[in-house]
Amino acid sequence: MIQLMMIGEDYEQDIAPLLKSFYPKEEINIIKYQTEPEQALSTETTHVLRLFQDRFEVFLYEKDNLKKREEEILTESPLTRSIYRNALLRVLYRFLSEDTNQSLPWGIMTGIRPTKQVLERLEEGTKEEEIKKYLKEEYYCSDEKIALSLNVAKREHEILKDLNYQEGYSIYIGIPFCPSTCHYCSFTSYPLERFEHLVEPYLMALTKEMEYASTCIEKPLSTIYVGGGTPTTLSVKQLEYLLTKVDQYFGINGLKELTVEAGRPDSITREKLEILKDFGVSRISINPQSMRQKTLDLIGRKHTATQIEEAFYLAREIGHDNINMDIIIGLSGENPSDVLYTLDKIKSMNPDSLTVHTLAIKRAARLNTQREQYKDMEAVRVSDMLSETVLFANENDYHPYYLYRQKNMAENLENVGYARHGKEGIYNILIMEEKQTILALGAGGSSKFVFHKENRIERVENVKSVMDYTERIDEMIQRKKDFLRNSIKDL
Repeated sequence: MIQLMMIGEDYEQDIAPLLKSFYPKEEINIIKYQTEPEQALSTETTHVLRLFQDRFEVFLYEKDNLKKREEEILTESPLTRSIYRNALLRVLYRFLSEDTNQSLPWGIMTGIRPTKQVLERLEEGTKEEEIKKYLKEEYYCSDEKIALSLNVAKREHEILKDLNYQEGYSIYIGIPFCPSTCHYCSFTSYPLERFEHLVEPYLMALTKEMEYASTCIEKPLSTIYVGGGTPTTLSVKQLEYLLTKVDQYFGINGLKELTVEAGRPDSITREKLEILKDFGVSRISINPQSMRQKTLDLIGRKHTATQIEEAFYLAREIGHDNINMDIIIGLSGENPSDVLYTLDKIKSMNPDSLTVHTLAIKRAARLNTQREQYKDMEAVRVSDMLSETVLFANENDYHPYYLYRQKNMAENLENVGYARHGKEGIYNILIMEEKQTILALGAGGSSKFVFHKENRIERVENVKSVMDYTERIDEMIQRKKDFLRNSIKDL
């Protein structure tokens, strides 16, 4: 266990992710005090962080004996919270980096949107060299991650220039049902074999929320993203009903993008793919995660690797010309050769875009709640896996266009979306860079209202439980009404 005694202001939420990045397998215990504690230090190894208005002090004690000390004095004026926080994280980073003899590829940048500040500076006309210097000095980012951030942000900037995103909004529609729940998943997801009886009531409640959503924002609709769960878990009749209602309330013609996740091949049929095509769905995902059958079995995917290929080629036959495929690096039991095998199979299918996720084990995922069962199956050399995906993308004309990070990611890495030119997922950019209001419908939906003039973002959330959502749909609608009543004029 890594123990830190923090004396002074409350920056626990900022410090904890950095500690976890240096000590990913350790339990982190932060003890907060407003003044110096009278009791003796722990007999175990203890870090002590003292926060003052104009300086920080970091100490490392081993059995009450001082082993290391570092101090930083602040001279910035005015000393805002963000300046103070970053200076605090830098001094702590230097201390921990020396103590552990390691560096982090993203430095102190622990948030989920590394490219957001880069994109903002590009939009302001800041020169690339100045941006590189800022990321290096402010966040201690590595040269590799700085280059990646710039490449992604430049592509985003190019795509967004012609979008007029401030004048529109987008919609997310959540279908929280799957054929089965993957062991790494912590999303709101209900296996169909146990919860099929909830689907019809859920669709009725969702229809009611869609009807309201079609009237509440008087702006042009840019994109719609139907995610989950796995939307194609719905029956043919249910999927047709859903898209009929989407078209009825929002109008599919004229959208810049309509995406439907068809991630699980065991949820895909010819008839469903034909329905998606007939309704003008412009982008779908068919997600292998891995092409190794042993991995699919281990992580709870109830389908074969062959089914992935069959679903992909069937979608091509029907005319889907913008297909994304997701893979996850760092899955239980895998090594770089397994990732190379998966990439070789993907190369033969030749999708239009590829999203590379680094495994991030969430608290509620089975890989965490039952981690003893998987303790001898940890992936090895995840950074090498990531390097193989970068090389694959470069060699096969895929270019990075969006990027995000999550807590507890293997080896402190990232998720990257790659695409051929013109096949990028516009919705992904809009939500990751928080460039546009996203109205989220369905269980677990978190609407994000962007106020550009005020540089402000507000969230309105739906309940996560399908049962609660269905029973409390009027309340979910009222939450949005109450928020928009006083805010709609500023959107």
